[in-house]
Amino acid sequence: MKINYDNKVFRPVSNTENGETSSETIFRYKQKGRVLTSKYKGGRIATGHLLGIVSPDGIIDMCYHQVNTNGELMTGKCRSVPEILPDGRIRLHETWQWTSGDQSKGKSVIEEIHKK
Repeated sequence: MKINYDNKVFRPVSNTENGETSSETIFRYKQKGRVLTSKYKGGRIATGHLLGIVSPDGIIDMCYHQVNTNGELMTGKCRSVPEILPDGRIRLHETWQWTSGDQSKGKSVIEEIHKK
């Protein structure tokens, strides 16, 4: 199944403790060809952007940068693996690592907010 992320909106449902996203963070995805971009904010994140490449099977390899509510610039990389939920929404299982700060790794899950 080919996945197109264009105009989809996601919200985190879980994250490891060293992450900054929360259920208050909203991601708005755009996709052109294999290129994925997103603006996001909410919770501990004042503003953020990501840039990624989507593989034919829907896996996203991305880099991100964000400014948190403490005014710190944070950067990282992430791999998101899709799962299609019974209601047709997309759930992304993410494995990520900070490329700034302590360089720690984590896992998160985000889900499409509504099915278009």
